[in-house]
Amino acid sequence: MQNITLLGATGSIGISTLDVIARHPDRYRIHALTAHTKVVELAGLCARFRPDVAVVGTAAAAQELSALLKSDGVSTEVSYGEAALCAVASGAGCDTVMAAIVGAAGLAPTLAAARAGKKILLANKEALVMSGQLFMDAIAASGAILLPIDSEHNAIFQCLPQPYQRNLDHHGIARIVLTASGGPFLDRAVETLDLVTPDEAVAHPNWVMGRKISVDSATMMNKGLEVIEAHWLFGATHDRIEVVIHPQSVIHSMVSYLDGSVLAQLGNPDMRTPIAHALAYPERISSGVAPLDLTQLAKLEFRQPDLLRFPCLKLAYDALATGGSAPAVLNAANEVAVEAFLDGRIGFRQIDQLIDRVMHAASFEAVADIAGLLDQDRHARQLANSFLTS
Repeated sequence: MQNITLLGATGSIGISTLDVIARHPDRYRIHALTAHTKVVELAGLCARFRPDVAVVGTAAAAQELSALLKSDGVSTEVSYGEAALCAVASGAGCDTVMAAIVGAAGLAPTLAAARAGKKILLANKEALVMSGQLFMDAIAASGAILLPIDSEHNAIFQCLPQPYQRNLDHHGIARIVLTASGGPFLDRAVETLDLVTPDEAVAHPNWVMGRKISVDSATMMNKGLEVIEAHWLFGATHDRIEVVIHPQSVIHSMVSYLDGSVLAQLGNPDMRTPIAHALAYPERISSGVAPLDLTQLAKLEFRQPDLLRFPCLKLAYDALATGGSAPAVLNAANEVAVEAFLDGRIGFRQIDQLIDRVMHAASFEAVADIAGLLDQDRHARQLANSFLTS
C-alpha cells in the first residue's frame, strides 16, 4: 500500500491522479491533499478520499475548509502555508509525492520531498527548471526515486534502457526527441497573433490543462521548459535535445540511438497514462485510458518548429545554454508575463517580448543554495513587473 501526498489536488493533474488512484484502492491510500484557494473543491475531495491532512494556502482558507469538513463529518487535519506543504511532502506519513503544483510555488515542497528520500512523481517541471543541479543533488544524496509525469518525459523514460545512468553516450543514444502539439495557433497567421485572447490561448486542441500551462503550450514556452527539464532528467546537453511538432499528440516523445533505431512511446493524449505508469513503476496497472486504435489514425504529421512563431522556445534553449540562474530567471519572467496576459494587461505577443527584455537585463549567477535561487527568482519578478509598469 502506497501512502500518497498529492500536491495540487484540484488541478488537472491532481484530478487525473485521483481518478487513477480510485481505480486501485487496494494499492494506494491518500495521506495528504493540498490546494491553494479552491476550498470547496478540496473539501469535496477530502470527503471522498479521507486524507489524514489537507493543506491550503492561507489561514482564512484553512478556517473555511475546517468548517466545511466539520459540517460533513470529515476528521481530516487542516493546515496551511509553505511549511505545512513541506511537512506533508517530507513526513513519515507518505511514501510517494505527486508534485503537481504549477509554477515556482511547487519548488519548496518538491525539494523537501527530494531531501526526505521520497518517491517523487514530478509533474511540476518548474521546480526542476529552477533548481536544476540543486534538485538532482538532493535526489542523489537521499536516494529518492524521481519519475517524470510530463507525457513527453515519461515517454522518454519508457524508451530508455533501465537502469539509465543519465549519460547518453554510455547507452548509445544519439539524441532525445521531444514532440510538441504546436498548440492552438500552429496554423494561424503570425501577423494576427497580437489579437489572441486569453480564452483562445487556453483552448488547447488535444490536452485538458490548467490556464497557465495552456498559455505556455500556445507560446511553446512549455516545450522550452521541457527541454530544460530533459537536460536535468536525462543528462542531455541542449544540442542533443530536439523538438519536433507533432499535431496529433499520439507519439509523446522518442529516443534516437546511434545504430539508427528510434524508439517511440504512443498512446491517446490522456495524462492518466503517465500517471499510472509512474504510480505503479516498474509494474503496469490500468489507467482508465482507452487503448490506441492505430487503424483510426488518418496520419502522423511532423514539422520543425518555426522560431518566428514560437520565440519562447528559442529563449528557453538560450537559457539552458547560458546555465547558472538563467533558467530560473526565464521561468520567473514567464510566470509574470503569462499572469499579465491572462489578466488582460498585455497582449499575447508581448509575453515573449517581456521575457526577452528581462533576460537581456538580468545578470545570471551560479546558484549554490535555495536562498540564492529564490533571490534570483524574486529579482527577475521585480524586473518583469517594473517593465510592465514602465
